[in-house]
Amino acid sequence: MLPNTYAKLSSQMLEGIAAANTAAVTAATATVKSGDSKPVDTTAVEPDADHGDWSADVPEKDAISVGDSVTFSKTIHDKDVRRFAAASGDTNPLHLDEDFAAETRFEGRIAHGVLVSGLISAALARLPGDVVYLSQDLEFLAPVEIDDRVTAECTVVEDLGNDQYRLTTTITGDDVVVDGEAVVLIDG
Repeated sequence: MLPNTYAKLSSQMLEGIAAANTAAVTAATATVKSGDSKPVDTTAVEPDADHGDWSADVPEKDAISVGDSVTFSKTIHDKDVRRFAAASGDTNPLHLDEDFAAETRFEGRIAHGVLVSGLISAALARLPGDVVYLSQDLEFLAPVEIDDRVTAECTVVEDLGNDQYRLTTTITGDDVVVDGEAVVLIDG
């Protein structure tokens, strides 16, 4: 591929990611939800959905720095797993069929790993500014069962310059279920 074409495609991809993240942050920050330290509009996400079990803890400042953390907690319900399967096309019976899943090493249905890791994105959406993922490394350590409550915690561990930051990303339930590291760009 020609260098100029690659640069143009990379720029278009980054603009698309930035637009998607901006839309997600806008939707997630329009009204204040009781108990959160930053606005969350649950009706902008899905008007008929009950998001009463969401909770977040965010730094109350205009910019982030090394040492800052943000968390997002949610119970992974059956409807979340089924909606994710429909949206993603991942219809693995391990996630959807109780009889099938009962015969596996997990002895029951588990949530999609990517659905669970999406809580990292939910936490990052609550940071100040427009957050754009540049990379994410994940290690899946344990399954998340239907109706488990999990918490994503993202901690800034390095300022890479040019508005880029390296963060640790961990999701816990009773134990650590996902561990990783992300690099993000924060505009604004």
